[in-house]
Amino acid sequence: MKHLVLKTALMAAVVGIPAGGAQAADYKKNPFTLAYDGAITKNEPGKVNIHPVRYTLHGLEIAANVYTPANYDPAKSYPAVVVAHPNGGVKEQVAGLYAQRLAELGYVTIAADAAYQGASAGQPRNVDKPAYRIEDIHGMADFITRFSGVDGKRLGLLGLCGGGGYSLAAADTDKRFKAVATVSMFNSGRVRRNGYVDSQLGSIRDRLQQASAARAQEVAGGGVLYSGDAKLTDEQIARLPFELYRQGYAYYWKTHAHPNSTFRYTTSSLLDLMRFDATGQIELINQPLLMIAGSRADSLYMSEDAFAKASGTKDKELFKIEGATHIETYWVPRYVDAAIDKLAAFYTRTL
Repeated sequence: MKHLVLKTALMAAVVGIPAGGAQAADYKKNPFTLAYDGAITKNEPGKVNIHPVRYTLHGLEIAANVYTPANYDPAKSYPAVVVAHPNGGVKEQVAGLYAQRLAELGYVTIAADAAYQGASAGQPRNVDKPAYRIEDIHGMADFITRFSGVDGKRLGLLGLCGGGGYSLAAADTDKRFKAVATVSMFNSGRVRRNGYVDSQLGSIRDRLQQASAARAQEVAGGGVLYSGDAKLTDEQIARLPFELYRQGYAYYWKTHAHPNSTFRYTTSSLLDLMRFDATGQIELINQPLLMIAGSRADSLYMSEDAFAKASGTKDKELFKIEGATHIETYWVPRYVDAAIDKLAAFYTRTL
């Protein structure tokens, strides 16, 4: 037992989680299976409420949660914010946390599982194509702008991690979004193509060949191949070369785990991912833009690159949360508070 306690404490130190707090956001203890601290446990009059909803997008049923502000009155008019979840994440994790916190500030918010992922429909499971993820964001806008009490002319967008990159791409053309924000933006196309921190430039062609073979196998009925599906031990996680991945495993598999959340994606998705770049048409964004990232995040380079390329808007800011890593912006209270404070001022001014 003593050895187990010491091992747990050591792992907590390595990945940056509090020893003894690993089950603080246990989805099994929440009636809505929300996996974040401070989550709603029941709907009560006069408080922020959660509304599980389903709607159809291109023939697929999408599962989403809508959060309404305290004392919500459908006869009144409210600004709204669409919240896009990270790669591998689901609406019950960090997307739900930010959606709930924004609802506490008076916004109607929506967080939906991407098509083919989470509780949303679509086969094969865990397809992760940029066009689909971007369309998911358009679909959330479609739904929430028709929700009772929502003023469609005051619609904001918030993208988290991979959802941040897809939000930039969605906002290139979807001008229903009057203000665009990202937290810990992750450019999925760049990373899948070049490797994290551009560490796999020498193997691009080999990996494209593997993705092509995976698609050929699917078409031939030979089964679906997946990437990112490894089950790692604590020791293997500790040896991962990047902090984002070490802390990401802890977040998604330990402290904020949810059965619908998985790192895996179809290998054939790489054919689409590797030709995508979140900044490809970023100059089309003419809306106010706020990008938030941790000052210690090893993913910061992606926000800095996108921010520099966002030449279509003069109303833009890159805000760095001092001391925060990528994953810590998902759940560490002081860093989440800092992000929410910045988002509150931004959306108040722009919506």
